[in-house]
Amino acid sequence: MQPFTLNYARPAGQLDVTAPYAYDSALQLNVLPDGRIAATDHVILLTLGTTTSTAGSKTHFDD
Repeated sequence: MQPFTLNYARPAGQLDVTAPYAYDSALQLNVLPDGRIAATDHVILLTLGTTTSTAGSKTHFDD
């Protein structure tokens, strides 16, 4: 028997956009090329809506 929710689950689509930040495992945060924390950049947040990474939980905006 298949759980009901699997009837509607879809795989995550690929983004055509490259994120302007990278995950820093030492800080456990996404950082910009200049070293600033990505979650503090308002332009990025307004443009992308989040700074989630595949390295952490997608329920947190600053993983």
